[in-house]
Amino acid sequence: MLTNQKEKFKLPDSVTYLNGAYMSPLLRSVEKIGHEVLSQKCLPYEILAEDFFLGVEKIRRTFANFVDVSDYQNTAIIPSASYGISTVANNVKLNRGDEILIADGQFPSNVYAWQKLAEKYNAIVKIIDPPENFKNRGKAWNQSILDNITAKTALVAISPAHWADGTLFDLKAIRKKTRIYNALLIIDGAQSLGAFPFSINAIDPDAVITVGYKWLLGPYGLGMAYYADHFNDGEPIENNWINRHNSEDFSQLVNYESKYQPKAGRYNMGECSNFNLVPMLTKSMEQLTEWRPENIQNYCEHISKNAIVELQNLGCYIEEDAYRAKHLFGVYLPSTINLDKLKAEFSKHKIYVSFRGNAIRVSPNVYNSKEDFEKLVACFKNVQ
Repeated sequence: MLTNQKEKFKLPDSVTYLNGAYMSPLLRSVEKIGHEVLSQKCLPYEILAEDFFLGVEKIRRTFANFVDVSDYQNTAIIPSASYGISTVANNVKLNRGDEILIADGQFPSNVYAWQKLAEKYNAIVKIIDPPENFKNRGKAWNQSILDNITAKTALVAISPAHWADGTLFDLKAIRKKTRIYNALLIIDGAQSLGAFPFSINAIDPDAVITVGYKWLLGPYGLGMAYYADHFNDGEPIENNWINRHNSEDFSQLVNYESKYQPKAGRYNMGECSNFNLVPMLTKSMEQLTEWRPENIQNYCEHISKNAIVELQNLGCYIEEDAYRAKHLFGVYLPSTINLDKLKAEFSKHKIYVSFRGNAIRVSPNVYNSKEDFEKLVACFKNVQ
């Protein structure tokens, strides 16, 4: 079983950081590489032409291995989730009245692009709300999503775990239903990939988009994407030199090339060679590959399970185990607990969580411990 890994981070003992869904701390090893590669540009003559491509290939291979993709060329380097999702939207055509299904309260980056796409084609963004009753909430929400996938559905855009409260969505069942109607499945993995077991090979989505600065434990400003083969001839949202065929030969760059790099290479962002961020994110994914996301889930469950029972006994609602991620969950307060007083307790004891919608979002990782959750529960008890 995976053990506590706090020594690999710089988090001070005085801080209880249960907010990985907001932004992860960097690993010491990733910080070290960051300092080293930043200094490289002091001697630019040592940065060779091949360096523009070697790091790119390595990070794409590392990501492909991490998410179980057979061909790394189906992956691309992106600067943000919105960029990766906009790339998909730029290559999707709809008919009037088609429906794009999303879950209620999705992160805006996985909503705005679909709203614009629907407006362009006179289509509809259909929002699937969670049930008002907390009883069997996750199960009922999943069933409602499945029930709303119909012949009108052109695309389903969803996450493995809801970003606000960690509700799990059954991607395999959703994929099976979308296949019946030839609908696309687009996955926003920003709040899952890195801490939650995920296999593209097992789910076979049309695209997967994620960011580096959350559960991949990497830097801000860099992310990764997967695009299925039917996007191989699509249009990228920018026209940079490096995603064109034969761009490795600097002497021939003035011979402008209409062909792109193979497969998803056409969707790499401009300056995807980023000599600072690419090595950092590569290193963090290598560490996660060693730890394995299933072990991270088990560890987070181990350190939080007693606290979850205590919070439930205090009247808080937390989704049942089968429909809740272990690295990210929402705590819905009973009327007996005052939110403002609770926030003051968190601040007093340097406990960091997030407040998303009506939920208090708690998101632990391998740097947390049972003691961290004991401190969290104590704050709830102090304001009853």
